[in-house]
Amino acid sequence: MADKNGWIGIDLDGTLAEYNGWKGSGHIGKPIEKMANRLREWVADGQEVRIMTARASSLFPDAKKSISIIQDWLAENFGEEFGNIEVTNEKDQFMIELWDDRAVQLIPNTGERVDGK
Repeated sequence: MADKNGWIGIDLDGTLAEYNGWKGSGHIGKPIEKMANRLREWVADGQEVRIMTARASSLFPDAKKSISIIQDWLAENFGEEFGNIEVTNEKDQFMIELWDDRAVQLIPNTGERVDGK
């Protein structure tokens, strides 16, 4: 179900696209089927989705070009309308979820990991 009051962040490398080490800003791996299907479902349901990636950081060499490369990759792999998905490295108070291969989930307000480690 879409949450019209917030957006879902999806990491690019290793989450939405296969990642086997850095091969330059022009290289993005193949879509990961399970996440690709989630992305399609969320967009079809009217959910706002943003691609969260360090490639969009002002500290990243040629971030604007990298964002354009990512949007072209989205359009090529998911359809032209997906090329308009926002690409960012910033979250705000309206982000409701972040899907990321490097994240560690915590129980809110506790500092405790969800997995009990």
